[in-house]
Amino acid sequence: MAAALVILAVVAFIFVLFLTSAIKVAREYERGIVFRLGRLLPEPKGPGLFILIPIVDRMVRVDLRTITLNIPPQEIITKDNVPARVNAVAYFRIVDPNAAIVQIENFMVASSQIAQTTLRAVLGQHLLDELLSERDKINAILQEIIDEATTPWGIKVARVEVKDLEIPASMQQAMARQAEAERERRAKIINAEGEFQAAERLKDASLVIEEHPVALQLRYLQTLLELGSSPARTLVFPAPIDLLTPFLERKKS
Repeated sequence: MAAALVILAVVAFIFVLFLTSAIKVAREYERGIVFRLGRLLPEPKGPGLFILIPIVDRMVRVDLRTITLNIPPQEIITKDNVPARVNAVAYFRIVDPNAAIVQIENFMVASSQIAQTTLRAVLGQHLLDELLSERDKINAILQEIIDEATTPWGIKVARVEVKDLEIPASMQQAMARQAEAERERRAKIINAEGEFQAAERLKDASLVIEEHPVALQLRYLQTLLELGSSPARTLVFPAPIDLLTPFLERKKS
């Protein structure tokens, strides 16, 4: 009787192990890549409950969620021979679980390596000013190249972003001086344009005064009125008789 109970317990234990190894559950964002006697089954398992054949089947879980890949800082030299240090981040996800397991040994390491080499190659073909002002364009180029390289591995690159660009302190000072000089140049140009427009208006005014001499007398009187508006000051202006001549001639006529 005791021997029968032992045998029954062993059988029950084996049955539990069988169920544990046979019944699998994959979450909504997971897929099970099954190898049956070493051969890949055409369709991934999941999500949900599925059954494997113990000893015969081996399963590898694959996560289908978007993965954030931090690209380590890379030392580059721009097209205009400026040394810089840049790092970036890439977002990708697996769209073909079978290819991600069968076509590449470790898709995470492979994706990181191809992202690093692409980052150095692409940024080295651009000027420093382009790296600072055309981030969106460079991000799009990086995304396109990395996505094309990882497509055979069943990976879709959604986005690549250059996070930080470090340049030497001496170059930062030179850029600051350049920006200051550029602002001074624009200020001088704006000032010169203002002087030119003022001169144009003064020229037009002189033509009007030339045709109508009385306008000069009226302008003179207006200036006196503006200067004498403050009671705290006393101004003395000489008034030549010639200034009154137009008025006298007009009265005689």
